[in-house]
Amino acid sequence: MKARLIYNPTSGKELLKKNLADILNVMEQAGYESSAYATTPEPFSAKKEAERCGLADFDLIVAAGGDGTINEVINGIAPLENRPKLAIIPGGTTNDFARALHIPRDNVVSAAEVILKNQTIKSDIGKANDTYFMNIGAGGYLTELTYEVPSQLKSVFGYLAYLVKGAEMLPRVKPIDMKLEYDDGVYEGKASMFFLGLTNSIGGFEQIAPDAQLDDGKFSLIIVKTANVIEIMHLVAMMINGGKHINDNRLIYTKTSKLYAEPKDKDFRMMINLDGEYGGDAPMTFENLKQHIEIFANLDDIPDSAVSGDMEEATDQFVKEVEQLTNEDIDGDGQVSGND
Repeated sequence: MKARLIYNPTSGKELLKKNLADILNVMEQAGYESSAYATTPEPFSAKKEAERCGLADFDLIVAAGGDGTINEVINGIAPLENRPKLAIIPGGTTNDFARALHIPRDNVVSAAEVILKNQTIKSDIGKANDTYFMNIGAGGYLTELTYEVPSQLKSVFGYLAYLVKGAEMLPRVKPIDMKLEYDDGVYEGKASMFFLGLTNSIGGFEQIAPDAQLDDGKFSLIIVKTANVIEIMHLVAMMINGGKHINDNRLIYTKTSKLYAEPKDKDFRMMINLDGEYGGDAPMTFENLKQHIEIFANLDDIPDSAVSGDMEEATDQFVKEVEQLTNEDIDGDGQVSGND
């Protein structure tokens, strides 16, 4: 059996590069004749190499790097008729896909050793027109958040950066008049964003789509109808406090295997976000490719929390501030923060 490690040499403080020999040794222990390819600044370097390996009948590709590298590898193999298995070694900031697969995110060699357990899942993959994505597809003003969080801030603060930058952006959020066609109906009206999720982890948040499954052929679709700053902050507070937002009437939460999205004003540019990056403009058709790629996962591990330490403290503080603004007990402790 043949395996190819496709890694970003600059990712994660160059930890992948420093541990290259140990990672290749793990792949050899798993029974694969292994080799490595370091991505280059050339556009779509990882995608092109993944496609080449797929066409050369490699049995396994190990994608090592941030979500961007992993997205490129998936775009390289997803269109192929015969697709190699995929393993992931996270080396980025949020590592959403690795988080959903319960792969260690603090040790690249431990992440590689997941291959030795020989546990895989046939994972759904999203397709947006002719582009593939592994985690999210979204449109609307709220999705600008991922573009505007500086890379340095994401590297240092991760999840917290999204929370802080998101609160800073909220006053600029405006509704867009859009048409969204999905399995159970059509939404025509104003919304600040729509969001399609394949996993339960987006930007480090694990409660946006709390009941998401990796292999059921369904996206979690969220349509946020309100553009009111306080109401959006309220929804975010409910989300990070146990996923309580999914039953709120200010949004639509449903499951769908497909989505067609377009702005009702044909002259309006609605940019689409795919896995945190610009993915083209609407109109766009999204399709869930059920169980499309077989991926190594840590199936018998208990998923760890998305938030710990200082981030947990920041989350608690955010919820308390929203309780003061809305005069509502969000965290369920029987008290509204700021009230005696």
